[in-house]
Amino acid sequence: MTDTDGRKRAAGELEAEVMAVLWAAGGPMTPAQVQARLEPGLAYNTVQTILTRLADKRLVSRTQVGRAHAYQPVLDEAASAAARLRATLDASGDPALVLRRFAESLDSEEARLLRELLRTQVERP
Repeated sequence: MTDTDGRKRAAGELEAEVMAVLWAAGGPMTPAQVQARLEPGLAYNTVQTILTRLADKRLVSRTQVGRAHAYQPVLDEAASAAARLRATLDASGDPALVLRRFAESLDSEEARLLRELLRTQVERP
């Protein structure tokens, strides 16, 4: 897909932008409402297509509102990011190596938080 300035979009970039709009909204939005919050010049049909694709992927739910549909994320932004991380681990040939590399990328505060979260997770019944 190409932006109004002629720049070619990266795969999934528009889907990510639409999801960001939906997460920020805090409630269901129609395609026209989503379109109004995206860059000027983006066609309604393009927004509708992206929302339909997101619904097909079960990333958003769709409800009838009059003659239109309203869309909202199935998961909040944090849960969605966690699901992507889980999918990355599941798809890797070496989850331990992926986790090691991830841990190495954390700053000291993030590492402290992760240790605390893991400690809490282990203590759960």
